[in-house]
Amino acid sequence: MLLRLAAMLAPALALALVHAPAAAQDKGSLNMLCSVELEWCALMSQVFTRDTGIKVNMIRKSTGEVLAQLTAEKDNPKNDVWFGGTVDPHVQAAEMELTLPQPAPQPGELHDWAQQVAQVTGNRAMGVYLGPLGLAYNTEVLARKKIEPPACWKDLLKPAYRNEVQNSNPNSSGTAYTAIATLVQIMGEEAAFDYMKALHRHTTEYTRSGAGAVKNAARGETGVAIGFLALAAGEIKQGFPLKTVVPCEGTGYEVGAMSIVKGARNLENARRFHAWSLTAAAQQLAAQSGSFVVPAVKATPQHPLMPRPAEMKLIAYDIRKYGHKEERQRLIARWDREVAQAPR
Repeated sequence: MLLRLAAMLAPALALALVHAPAAAQDKGSLNMLCSVELEWCALMSQVFTRDTGIKVNMIRKSTGEVLAQLTAEKDNPKNDVWFGGTVDPHVQAAEMELTLPQPAPQPGELHDWAQQVAQVTGNRAMGVYLGPLGLAYNTEVLARKKIEPPACWKDLLKPAYRNEVQNSNPNSSGTAYTAIATLVQIMGEEAAFDYMKALHRHTTEYTRSGAGAVKNAARGETGVAIGFLALAAGEIKQGFPLKTVVPCEGTGYEVGAMSIVKGARNLENARRFHAWSLTAAAQQLAAQSGSFVVPAVKATPQHPLMPRPAEMKLIAYDIRKYGHKEERQRLIARWDREVAQAPR
Protein backbone atom coordinates (compact mmCIF):
# COMPACT_ATOMS: atom_id res chain seq x y z
CA MET A 1 0.00 0.00 0.00
CA LEU A 2 2.85 2.39 0.81
CA LEU A 3 4.38 1.84 -2.62
CA ARG A 4 1.04 2.51 -4.30
CA LEU A 5 0.58 5.63 -2.20
CA ALA A 6 4.05 6.89 -3.07
CA ALA A 7 3.44 6.34 -6.78
CA MET A 8 0.06 8.05 -6.59
CA LEU A 9 1.41 11.10 -4.79
CA ALA A 10 4.58 11.55 -6.83
CA PRO A 11 3.03 14.00 -9.38
CA ALA A 12 1.51 16.13 -6.61
CA LEU A 13 4.77 16.12 -4.64
CA ALA A 14 6.71 17.15 -7.72
CA LEU A 15 4.32 20.03 -8.37
CA ALA A 16 4.54 21.07 -4.73
CA LEU A 17 8.33 21.27 -4.95
CA VAL A 18 8.26 23.24 -8.19
CA HIS A 19 5.44 25.64 -7.38
CA ALA A 20 5.51 25.99 -3.59
CA PRO A 21 5.94 29.63 -2.50
CA ALA A 22 9.47 30.50 -1.49
CA ALA A 23 8.26 31.81 1.88
CA ALA A 24 6.06 28.79 2.62
CA GLN A 25 7.31 28.64 6.18
CA ASP A 26 5.92 32.15 6.77
CA LYS A 27 2.37 30.98 6.03
CA GLY A 28 2.09 28.96 9.22
CA SER A 29 0.65 25.50 9.63
CA LEU A 30 -2.60 23.55 9.89
CA ASN A 31 -3.20 20.54 12.14
CA MET A 32 -5.75 18.30 10.44
CA LEU A 33 -7.56 15.16 11.57
CA CYS A 34 -8.63 13.26 8.46
CA SER A 35 -11.25 10.50 8.30
CA VAL A 36 -11.25 9.60 4.61
CA GLU A 37 -8.90 7.15 2.87
CA LEU A 38 -5.20 7.73 3.55
CA GLU A 39 -4.42 8.35 -0.13
CA TRP A 40 -7.02 11.13 -0.28
CA CYS A 41 -5.86 12.66 3.02
CA ALA A 42 -2.24 12.74 1.87
CA LEU A 43 -2.92 14.12 -1.60
CA MET A 44 -5.18 16.84 -0.24
CA SER A 45 -2.57 17.86 2.32
CA GLN A 46 0.16 18.12 -0.31
CA VAL A 47 -1.93 20.12 -2.79
CA PHE A 48 -3.23 22.52 -0.14
CA THR A 49 0.38 23.23 0.87
CA ARG A 50 1.28 23.75 -2.78
CA ASP A 51 -1.62 26.13 -3.32
CA THR A 52 -1.30 28.17 -0.12
CA GLY A 53 2.15 27.68 1.39
CA ILE A 54 0.53 26.45 4.61
CA LYS A 55 2.17 23.34 6.05
CA VAL A 56 -0.31 20.58 6.90
CA ASN A 57 0.29 18.23 9.81
CA MET A 58 -2.17 15.44 9.05
CA ILE A 59 -3.22 12.45 11.12
CA ARG A 60 -5.62 9.86 9.71
CA LYS A 61 -8.19 8.55 12.23
CA SER A 62 -11.69 7.05 12.12
CA THR A 63 -14.63 9.29 13.00
CA GLY A 64 -15.20 7.58 16.35
CA GLU A 65 -11.57 8.08 17.31
CA VAL A 66 -11.69 11.74 16.32
CA LEU A 67 -14.86 12.42 18.28
CA ALA A 68 -13.31 10.79 21.35
CA GLN A 69 -10.13 12.85 20.92
CA LEU A 70 -11.98 16.15 20.49
CA THR A 71 -14.04 15.37 23.58
CA ALA A 72 -10.95 14.58 25.64
CA GLU A 73 -9.10 17.66 24.40
CA LYS A 74 -11.99 20.15 24.50
CA ASP A 75 -10.24 22.38 27.04
CA ASN A 76 -6.92 22.29 25.19
CA PRO A 77 -7.47 21.31 21.53
CA LYS A 78 -4.41 20.31 19.55
CA ASN A 79 -6.04 20.27 16.10
CA ASP A 80 -7.62 22.84 13.83
CA VAL A 81 -9.83 21.05 11.33
CA TRP A 82 -11.54 17.69 10.93
CA PHE A 83 -12.09 16.53 7.36
CA GLY A 84 -14.28 13.66 6.24
CA GLY A 85 -16.04 10.69 7.73
CA THR A 86 -19.76 10.08 8.12
CA VAL A 87 -21.81 13.05 9.22
CA ASP A 88 -23.23 11.56 12.44
CA PRO A 89 -20.13 12.15 14.63
CA HIS A 90 -19.80 15.66 13.17
CA VAL A 91 -23.42 16.33 14.22
CA GLN A 92 -22.61 15.03 17.69
CA ALA A 93 -19.51 17.25 17.87
CA ALA A 94 -21.66 20.22 16.89
CA GLU A 95 -24.23 19.38 19.58
CA MET A 96 -21.41 19.22 22.15
CA GLU A 97 -20.05 22.57 20.86
CA LEU A 98 -16.69 21.04 20.07
CA THR A 99 -16.67 22.78 16.68
CA LEU A 100 -17.12 26.34 15.38
CA PRO A 101 -19.68 27.79 12.94
CA GLN A 102 -18.19 28.46 9.50
CA PRO A 103 -20.55 29.15 6.56
CA ALA A 104 -19.66 28.07 3.04
CA PRO A 105 -18.30 30.94 0.92
CA GLN A 106 -20.70 30.12 -1.94
CA PRO A 107 -23.53 27.93 -0.57
CA GLY A 108 -25.48 28.11 -3.83
CA GLU A 109 -22.68 26.16 -5.53
CA LEU A 110 -23.27 23.15 -3.24
CA HIS A 111 -25.75 20.30 -3.57
CA ASP A 112 -28.79 20.48 -1.28
CA TRP A 113 -27.56 17.56 0.88
CA ALA A 114 -24.32 19.41 1.62
CA GLN A 115 -26.24 22.52 2.65
CA GLN A 116 -28.55 20.40 4.81
CA VAL A 117 -25.60 19.41 7.00
CA ALA A 118 -24.86 23.10 7.58
CA GLN A 119 -28.50 23.80 8.41
CA VAL A 120 -28.75 20.90 10.87
CA THR A 121 -25.56 21.89 12.71
CA GLY A 122 -25.83 25.67 12.59
CA ASN A 123 -22.88 25.79 10.16
CA ARG A 124 -20.65 23.87 12.59
CA ALA A 125 -20.28 21.12 9.96
CA MET A 126 -20.42 21.22 6.18
CA GLY A 127 -21.16 18.41 3.75
CA VAL A 128 -18.21 17.78 1.45
CA TYR A 129 -19.12 14.55 -0.37
CA LEU A 130 -21.86 11.93 -0.68
CA GLY A 131 -21.36 8.18 -0.69
CA PRO A 132 -24.43 6.21 -1.85
CA LEU A 133 -25.13 2.91 -0.11
CA GLY A 134 -25.85 -0.13 -2.24
CA LEU A 135 -25.01 -3.70 -3.16
CA ALA A 136 -21.78 -4.95 -4.68
CA TYR A 137 -21.81 -8.44 -6.17
CA ASN A 138 -19.09 -10.65 -7.59
CA THR A 139 -20.09 -11.52 -11.14
CA GLU A 140 -17.93 -14.67 -11.27
CA VAL A 141 -19.24 -16.09 -7.99
CA LEU A 142 -22.90 -15.55 -8.90
CA ALA A 143 -22.41 -16.89 -12.44
CA ARG A 144 -20.65 -20.00 -11.16
CA LYS A 145 -23.46 -20.67 -8.69
CA LYS A 146 -26.16 -19.73 -11.22
CA ILE A 147 -27.57 -17.00 -8.97
CA GLU A 148 -29.47 -14.12 -10.56
CA PRO A 149 -27.84 -10.79 -9.62
CA PRO A 150 -29.81 -8.76 -7.08
CA ALA A 151 -31.77 -5.70 -8.12
CA CYS A 152 -33.54 -4.90 -4.85
CA TRP A 153 -33.07 -5.21 -1.09
CA LYS A 154 -35.75 -7.89 -1.02
CA ASP A 155 -33.78 -10.08 -3.44
CA LEU A 156 -31.23 -10.85 -0.73
CA LEU A 157 -33.89 -12.86 1.11
CA LYS A 158 -34.26 -15.35 -1.77
CA PRO A 159 -33.09 -18.89 -0.89
CA ALA A 160 -30.27 -18.68 -3.45
CA TYR A 161 -28.56 -16.02 -1.33
CA ARG A 162 -28.24 -18.12 1.80
CA ASN A 163 -24.58 -17.91 2.94
CA GLU A 164 -23.81 -15.46 0.11
CA VAL A 165 -24.17 -12.10 1.90
CA GLN A 166 -21.76 -10.07 4.01
CA ASN A 167 -22.57 -6.92 5.94
CA SER A 168 -20.68 -4.97 8.60
CA ASN A 169 -21.21 -4.52 12.32
CA PRO A 170 -22.85 -1.22 13.37
CA ASN A 171 -20.93 -1.19 16.65
CA SER A 172 -17.75 -0.46 14.68
CA SER A 173 -18.94 0.49 11.20
CA GLY A 174 -20.61 3.70 10.07
CA THR A 175 -21.58 1.87 6.89
CA ALA A 176 -23.65 -0.64 8.85
CA TYR A 177 -25.44 2.07 10.83
CA THR A 178 -26.23 3.90 7.59
CA ALA A 179 -27.76 0.65 6.29
CA ILE A 180 -29.93 0.27 9.41
CA ALA A 181 -31.12 3.88 9.21
CA THR A 182 -31.74 3.50 5.47
CA LEU A 183 -33.88 0.37 5.85
CA VAL A 184 -35.86 1.94 8.70
CA GLN A 185 -36.64 4.97 6.54
CA ILE A 186 -37.60 2.86 3.52
CA MET A 187 -39.64 0.13 5.24
CA GLY A 188 -40.61 1.51 8.64
CA GLU A 189 -38.85 0.36 11.80
CA GLU A 190 -40.74 -2.86 12.53
CA ALA A 191 -40.61 -4.11 8.95
CA ALA A 192 -36.94 -3.13 8.67
CA PHE A 193 -36.00 -5.17 11.74
CA ASP A 194 -38.02 -8.13 10.45
CA TYR A 195 -36.06 -7.83 7.19
CA MET A 196 -32.69 -7.65 8.97
CA LYS A 197 -33.52 -10.69 11.11
CA ALA A 198 -34.39 -12.62 7.95
CA LEU A 199 -31.23 -11.38 6.22
CA HIS A 200 -29.19 -12.50 9.24
CA ARG A 201 -29.87 -16.12 8.21
CA HIS A 202 -28.18 -15.45 4.86
CA THR A 203 -25.25 -13.47 6.27
CA THR A 204 -21.94 -15.27 6.76
CA GLU A 205 -20.03 -12.46 8.47
CA TYR A 206 -20.39 -8.97 9.92
CA THR A 207 -17.05 -7.36 9.18
CA ARG A 208 -15.54 -4.66 11.37
CA SER A 209 -15.77 -2.12 8.55
CA GLY A 210 -17.95 -1.66 5.48
CA ALA A 211 -14.81 -1.74 3.37
CA GLY A 212 -14.08 -5.23 4.65
CA ALA A 213 -17.31 -6.68 3.28
CA VAL A 214 -16.82 -5.03 -0.12
CA LYS A 215 -13.22 -6.23 -0.37
CA ASN A 216 -14.33 -9.77 0.52
CA ALA A 217 -16.90 -9.70 -2.28
CA ALA A 218 -14.30 -8.37 -4.70
CA ARG A 219 -12.01 -11.31 -3.89
CA GLY A 220 -14.73 -13.92 -4.21
CA GLU A 221 -15.07 -14.71 -0.50
CA THR A 222 -18.78 -13.89 -0.67
CA GLY A 223 -21.28 -13.32 -3.44
CA VAL A 224 -22.75 -9.99 -2.30
CA ALA A 225 -21.74 -7.20 0.07
CA ILE A 226 -23.72 -4.30 1.48
CA GLY A 227 -21.55 -1.20 1.36
CA PHE A 228 -20.82 2.19 -0.10
CA LEU A 229 -20.63 2.24 -3.89
CA ALA A 230 -17.51 4.42 -3.85
CA LEU A 231 -15.55 1.61 -2.19
CA ALA A 232 -16.82 -0.89 -4.75
CA ALA A 233 -15.82 1.47 -7.58
CA GLY A 234 -12.28 1.47 -6.23
CA GLU A 235 -12.19 -2.33 -6.33
CA ILE A 236 -13.60 -2.34 -9.87
CA LYS A 237 -10.87 0.05 -10.99
CA GLN A 238 -8.29 -2.41 -9.66
CA GLY A 239 -9.76 -5.08 -11.95
CA PHE A 240 -11.89 -7.11 -9.55
CA PRO A 241 -15.09 -8.67 -11.01
CA LEU A 242 -17.60 -6.52 -9.10
CA LYS A 243 -20.78 -4.82 -10.21
CA THR A 244 -22.84 -2.39 -8.18
CA VAL A 245 -26.57 -2.01 -7.69
CA VAL A 246 -28.69 0.81 -6.32
CA PRO A 247 -31.61 -1.19 -4.84
CA CYS A 248 -34.95 -0.69 -6.56
CA GLU A 249 -36.70 0.32 -3.33
CA GLY A 250 -34.26 3.22 -2.96
CA THR A 251 -31.19 3.74 -0.83
CA GLY A 252 -29.58 6.04 1.69
CA TYR A 253 -26.12 7.44 1.77
CA GLU A 254 -23.37 8.78 3.92
CA VAL A 255 -22.63 12.45 3.77
CA GLY A 256 -19.02 13.11 4.54
CA ALA A 257 -18.56 16.28 6.55
CA MET A 258 -15.94 18.80 7.57
CA SER A 259 -15.70 20.82 10.81
CA ILE A 260 -13.42 23.47 12.32
CA VAL A 261 -12.33 22.64 15.86
CA LYS A 262 -13.40 25.07 18.59
CA GLY A 263 -10.29 26.61 20.08
CA ALA A 264 -8.22 25.95 16.94
CA ARG A 265 -4.71 27.35 17.35
CA ASN A 266 -4.46 28.10 13.62
CA LEU A 267 -7.98 29.39 13.11
CA GLU A 268 -7.37 31.56 10.04
CA ASN A 269 -5.59 28.71 8.28
CA ALA A 270 -8.46 26.39 9.22
CA ARG A 271 -10.92 28.84 7.67
CA ARG A 272 -8.77 29.04 4.56
CA PHE A 273 -8.72 25.24 4.28
CA HIS A 274 -12.51 25.16 4.76
CA ALA A 275 -13.04 27.53 1.82
CA TRP A 276 -10.38 25.84 -0.34
CA SER A 277 -11.86 22.37 0.15
CA LEU A 278 -15.19 23.63 -1.22
CA THR A 279 -13.74 24.48 -4.64
CA ALA A 280 -14.18 22.24 -7.67
CA ALA A 281 -10.39 21.87 -8.00
CA ALA A 282 -10.01 20.58 -4.45
CA GLN A 283 -13.06 18.34 -4.77
CA GLN A 284 -11.54 16.57 -7.79
CA LEU A 285 -8.74 15.25 -5.57
CA ALA A 286 -11.10 12.58 -4.21
CA ALA A 287 -11.35 10.77 -7.55
CA GLN A 288 -7.68 11.41 -8.32
CA SER A 289 -6.77 9.53 -5.15
CA GLY A 290 -9.17 6.64 -5.86
CA SER A 291 -12.18 7.73 -3.77
CA PHE A 292 -15.15 7.76 -6.12
CA VAL A 293 -17.64 9.79 -4.11
CA VAL A 294 -20.19 12.35 -5.29
CA PRO A 295 -18.61 15.80 -4.78
CA ALA A 296 -20.51 18.49 -2.85
CA VAL A 297 -19.63 21.22 -5.38
CA LYS A 298 -22.04 20.93 -8.31
CA ALA A 299 -19.46 22.02 -10.90
CA THR A 300 -17.01 19.22 -10.03
CA PRO A 301 -16.64 16.59 -12.78
CA GLN A 302 -17.77 13.18 -11.52
CA HIS A 303 -15.79 10.02 -12.18
CA PRO A 304 -17.45 7.64 -14.69
CA LEU A 305 -17.27 4.71 -12.25
CA MET A 306 -19.86 6.39 -10.04
CA PRO A 307 -23.55 6.59 -11.01
CA ARG A 308 -24.95 10.10 -11.26
CA PRO A 309 -27.28 11.19 -8.42
CA ALA A 310 -30.06 11.69 -10.97
CA GLU A 311 -29.73 8.00 -11.95
CA MET A 312 -30.13 6.76 -8.37
CA LYS A 313 -33.27 6.45 -6.28
CA LEU A 314 -31.99 8.24 -3.19
CA ILE A 315 -34.23 8.62 -0.16
CA ALA A 316 -34.63 11.93 1.66
CA TYR A 317 -32.24 10.80 4.39
CA ASP A 318 -33.13 12.48 7.68
CA ILE A 319 -29.71 13.63 8.88
CA ARG A 320 -31.13 15.48 11.86
CA LYS A 321 -32.95 12.45 13.30
CA TYR A 322 -30.60 9.62 12.38
CA GLY A 323 -27.45 11.62 13.06
CA HIS A 324 -28.54 12.20 16.64
CA LYS A 325 -26.50 10.32 19.24
CA GLU A 326 -29.48 8.91 21.16
CA GLU A 327 -31.23 7.61 18.04
CA ARG A 328 -28.04 5.99 16.79
CA GLN A 329 -27.46 4.30 20.14
CA ARG A 330 -31.07 3.12 20.35
CA LEU A 331 -31.08 1.53 16.89
CA ILE A 332 -27.71 -0.17 17.37
CA ALA A 333 -28.80 -1.53 20.76
CA ARG A 334 -31.93 -2.94 19.16
CA TRP A 335 -29.82 -4.49 16.37
CA ASP A 336 -27.61 -6.12 19.02
CA ARG A 337 -30.64 -7.61 20.79
CA GLU A 338 -32.78 -8.68 17.88
CA VAL A 339 -30.56 -9.18 14.85
CA ALA A 340 -27.11 -10.19 16.06
CA GLN A 341 -28.68 -12.74 18.44
CA ALA A 342 -31.30 -14.03 15.98
CA PRO A 343 -31.15 -17.73 15.02
CA ARG A 344 -29.63 -18.69 11.72
